[in-house]
Amino acid sequence: MEAKAQARFVRVTPQKARRVVDLIRGKQAEEAVATLKFAPQAAGETVRKVVESAIANARVKADRANEAFDVSTLVVSAAYVDEGPTLKRFRPRAQGRASQILKRTSHITVVVAPVEKKERTR
Repeated sequence: MEAKAQARFVRVTPQKARRVVDLIRGKQAEEAVATLKFAPQAAGETVRKVVESAIANARVKADRANEAFDVSTLVVSAAYVDEGPTLKRFRPRAQGRASQILKRTSHITVVVAPVEKKERTR
């Protein structure tokens, strides 16, 4: 049973957040959290919180369905960053001009699912 978590309107550019999300896609959930804990990028903390939230959501879903829950079976099956609204600000420049500053936001989504065990056929 897969579980999803989202962080919306995060004040980090989508390009920088995608660099961090690419590190964890397809990894075990616990390994992804450990990787993000020591990632030097600023977006690492936000993405780690989203992954931990997705794991917690999976635990709640398993409890409601009366299923056994094991964190070690969870894998980050999908992780992506969408662009949120851009805040437009102006900065004074030389000779009375003004230039536009774009403060970009992101929507970060992480989906965790238990790994599928493949059966042998002979």
